[in-house]
Amino acid sequence: MSLISYVTQVQFGFGAIKLLQQECDRLSIHHPLIITDPGVRASDLFEMVIDNLAGGSHTAIFDQTPSNPNEQAVRLAAAQYREGNHDGLIAVGGGSSIDLAKGAAVCATHTGPLKNFAVIEGGAALITSATAPVIAIPTTAGTGSEVGRGAILILDDGRKVGVISPYLVPRLAICDPALTMTLPPLLTAATGMDAIAHCIETFMSPAFNPPADGIALDGLERAWRHIERATQNPADREARLNMMSASMQGAMAFQKGLGCVHSLSHSLGGINPALHHGTLNAIFLPAVIEFNSTAHSMREERKLERMARAMSIANPDEIGDEISAMSKRLGLPDGMGKLGVDRNMFPMIIEGALADHSHNTNPREASRQDYACILEQAM
Repeated sequence: MSLISYVTQVQFGFGAIKLLQQECDRLSIHHPLIITDPGVRASDLFEMVIDNLAGGSHTAIFDQTPSNPNEQAVRLAAAQYREGNHDGLIAVGGGSSIDLAKGAAVCATHTGPLKNFAVIEGGAALITSATAPVIAIPTTAGTGSEVGRGAILILDDGRKVGVISPYLVPRLAICDPALTMTLPPLLTAATGMDAIAHCIETFMSPAFNPPADGIALDGLERAWRHIERATQNPADREARLNMMSASMQGAMAFQKGLGCVHSLSHSLGGINPALHHGTLNAIFLPAVIEFNSTAHSMREERKLERMARAMSIANPDEIGDEISAMSKRLGLPDGMGKLGVDRNMFPMIIEGALADHSHNTNPREASRQDYACILEQAM
């Protein structure tokens, strides 16, 4: 078992879930609201959480998290939090449940609609220390939201936006790889590629942060070595542990910012919430890496070469091709066309990408035409 204090505290390792009540006591959370989704609520995983929470059968539960969390669900969860006089939230599930808990933590303790707190609305400064404390317990290895300072949420007007603040970082993450052992192969693959995308894109970001770069590269190496094993053999404990670590590490490096992969996936995910975020990231990655390869910071810091070493790829120019080949081996779609996306949607996707907060931290500024070329490559 490891206690990690970087960005926030993380209880990491097989059996870490047994520390839940101890950590609730430490954080003075005595009457939590659990945020989860119907699938997790019906699983044995949820019982593992409840069994490690004193009086767990009497704990209030919100289990209506949609696959892409939205403003309506945030309102409902925030209302239940206030009406129940709760003193903290426990998010159990994938990134959707954790992000919903973050949104509820803000809206339950601040006045105004969720839109007011979106980064693109200038809302980050409105989020204060009054934000309710969150304990995050991930059951997937992909988003890393358990250690991230942001939540990606769909507003009532259809925009998929980031709500970002240091006050949104969960007070504690319990990362127990045992909770990911029953994740189906395709979901293991899609969430795993999400973790790889996070490690790569935050490493490519031009912000100067060597510790974050080191964490991202180590996470990339772990994910690249273990994603096929975790997908093909769900019971592989070593692979599950390393994928969970890679997911956490990618998000620990988020403070550098992301880039065009995420500005595009956020935009398209807002247009069609049924599309899986990790799958979209895997599709966009090769074209965005190629686009970024000529950026000054990429050349100056030899970032392609450093990523290639982490991935055991001899030729840095083949990173994109290797990512596409990996996605194919994992059984993921190799283009947006396979997901029902057509070229008539390009203008709307580009408009959303230009407005997204991740657009500004890409190592090379992307124009409308650049985005159109990336989208064409990703078809």
